[in-house]
Amino acid sequence: MFNPVTWTGFHTWLSLIAIAVGFVVLFDLFAGRDRPRLTAIFLATAVATSATGFGFPFTGLLPSHIVGLVALVVLAVTLPARYHFHRAGHWNWIYPVGVVISLWLLVFVGIAQSFAKVPALQALAPTQSEPPFAIAQLAVLALFVLAGIVAVRGSRAPARHAF
Repeated sequence: MFNPVTWTGFHTWLSLIAIAVGFVVLFDLFAGRDRPRLTAIFLATAVATSATGFGFPFTGLLPSHIVGLVALVVLAVTLPARYHFHRAGHWNWIYPVGVVISLWLLVFVGIAQSFAKVPALQALAPTQSEPPFAIAQLAVLALFVLAGIVAVRGSRAPARHAF
């Protein structure tokens, strides 16, 4: 599948782990639960995914770099909201919003990569400017906006530690 000893494989595995664990963290936010270890894994792999994206050869600023920079800025606010401010006061809504945006950006790139690399999807949107690509990205964005609302509401409840 993906060779983890290549830069591309390592970057891909990091992103897949971040997405999988990110959904667990998201569902925990919905339920007002807190799993510090899984949260740390998500945040670390999200940072590592964005950082390793800059390790590929390039000659100019690409859209992927802009997404990576935005992701790192979001994480630069999300990490202190969680670990320095302990989600006190307004940091209690900033943290879940940061988690949701971070996860959405990972999924956004995953969809773009799927349309670029999976032949059936590439046939539907060869330049990623066709309606199937836009519809997929807009549908996922709408789901993440809804998820953000639910996550913020779930974070109002006192966090229950799972492990």
